[in-house]
Amino acid sequence: MIESLLVANRGEIARRVIRTAKRLGVRTIAVYSEADAALPFVAEADQSICVGPANPAQSYRNAEAILAAAKSTGAQAVHPGYGFLSENADFARTVEANGLIWVGPGADAIAAMGDKINARNLMAAAGVPVAAGTTDPTASADAALDAAAAIGYPVMVKAAAGGGGMGMGVALDEAALRTEFDKVRGFAERMFGDGSVLIERYFPRVRHIEVQILGLADGRVVALGERECSVQRRNQKLLEESPSPAVTGDLRARLLAAAVRAGEAVAYRNAGTVECLFDPQSCEFFFLEMNTRLQVEHPVTELVYGLDLVEEQLRVAAGLPPNFDPEALSPRGHAIELRINAEDPKRFLPGPGAVTTWIEPAGEGVRVDSGYAAGTTVTPFYDSLMAKLIVHGRDRVEAIARARAAVAGFEVAGPKCNLPFFAELLENDEFISGEYDTGIVARMR
Repeated sequence: MIESLLVANRGEIARRVIRTAKRLGVRTIAVYSEADAALPFVAEADQSICVGPANPAQSYRNAEAILAAAKSTGAQAVHPGYGFLSENADFARTVEANGLIWVGPGADAIAAMGDKINARNLMAAAGVPVAAGTTDPTASADAALDAAAAIGYPVMVKAAAGGGGMGMGVALDEAALRTEFDKVRGFAERMFGDGSVLIERYFPRVRHIEVQILGLADGRVVALGERECSVQRRNQKLLEESPSPAVTGDLRARLLAAAVRAGEAVAYRNAGTVECLFDPQSCEFFFLEMNTRLQVEHPVTELVYGLDLVEEQLRVAAGLPPNFDPEALSPRGHAIELRINAEDPKRFLPGPGAVTTWIEPAGEGVRVDSGYAAGTTVTPFYDSLMAKLIVHGRDRVEAIARARAAVAGFEVAGPKCNLPFFAELLENDEFISGEYDTGIVARMR
């Protein structure tokens, strides 16, 4: 096993990685910005080092500062968490070039999946279903109009280098497409330094379903079930559950097999997620993208399969076999994760502030992965995620009941908080039925 680990992230995911590493006897090193000095993860690591000011470009995205911290503290490995540098192929290469272990997939796999157009083409060649769309960057609005005419409206306009729900727009006709093309291309150039644009078929009523994969040290790729991720605002997830209430029998077998093929196509190692769109009307699913890192929603898979995915990540990175039998995977019960964000529960606008009250719920089947506590401050410099509330039950009915009780028992004061939204969602007839899609939040509003 790895002996010392630098966690190149912050907040909830840093605490999560540190917790597993400590259980395994691995020395932990935290890096933090000046704005995060008082957060729990800084004190919980065996050693902590400040890598810069609040601006993430000068701290958590500062590859030179993080590598310097790794060297000065004698770290053997680097775990990137999610966001920041986690899907930066150049950073992964640099970590390994400096003699450190990268706890994640190889840089080539990260690069291959980081461009949506290249990823689509690779998946199509591997026999993974992809939606109708362009196979090369769309060079102009006129070229986008030609592509849309061949695909058929409505279409989705996407930044090829985008991720996390950013850099996308929907066009219902030619006029809207011209507007969305210029908007998405401009956003992509500013945010990602790459203005490449993809035109793809758009599904007005669709579900967002993903499969957790794990590329083992011996070269095998295994699928650890699916997660339903259709509760979203502005294309960003708010609630995830596993298994998906829309997936059974043959569909699950096809989804998991496609995800394994996707991983094998890029010789995938470590944890990753194959994201798909599912059309309930036709029962077709299509490859959306691959996230070459640990997902925010990984705990629902952990609870259903009884695994610790961070431990499995470390074992793969160390060249060790998994701590489970890949031939005897058996899901158990139902899990739901709610992202507790510092944002208005109606309009979902960020609302940072000092945390004056923080009381976490407890009880059978309840888990909280948090990044904050009373006396800390949610600053405006980073993502609004404060904690993840995860529940597990014998079935979906029990999981929803436990989620309701846990939401009622979670007390947060100071920053704005979206807990009231979840109280509403968990009583919503469409959600309770399990027959919802990515438009459910908009319909609630």
